[in-house]
Amino acid sequence: MALDELKSALPDYAKDLKLNLGSVIGNSPLPQQQLWGTVLACALASRSPIVLRELAPQARENLSPEAYTAAKAAAAVMQMNNVFYRTRHLLSDPEYGTLRAGLRMNVIGNPGVEKVDFELWSFAVSAINGCGQCLDSHEQVVRKAGLDREAVQEAFKIAAVIQAVGATLDAEQVLQD
Repeated sequence: MALDELKSALPDYAKDLKLNLGSVIGNSPLPQQQLWGTVLACALASRSPIVLRELAPQARENLSPEAYTAAKAAAAVMQMNNVFYRTRHLLSDPEYGTLRAGLRMNVIGNPGVEKVDFELWSFAVSAINGCGQCLDSHEQVVRKAGLDREAVQEAFKIAAVIQAVGATLDAEQVLQD
């Protein structure tokens, strides 16, 4: 029902988003845990209260408690990593790349779910945050773990649609106030 609420909340000019939202969630070839972990991590990364409020309960219904927590952890750690590594990459001084990061990222080594799932969720959050270095790193890990390009693309399609839905609904809320 939450998915229908989001679709019905979208304005008429965003009909394509309605169709894509139903498609990327309702017709996804990803296994349930990968799908709903990606949805939850992307809802968190979108920073849209509307999207998060509607999709988090449905994600909770479709994920084990461990997977629900791991998807939230992926979103949290990647928010930090994406800013750090994107900035380091964008700086023209390559010496920053030789310095120790010094950031705690223990959850990546022990996420509480299959590593490939956590890495896919981290990849999707990195797509929203636009960190090329993190995208490359997580894409390589999931591909080595056996995911094909179609599964990887499915994750960034979900990220793109959820981000667009959140931005549109948040903007509409401001315009209506």
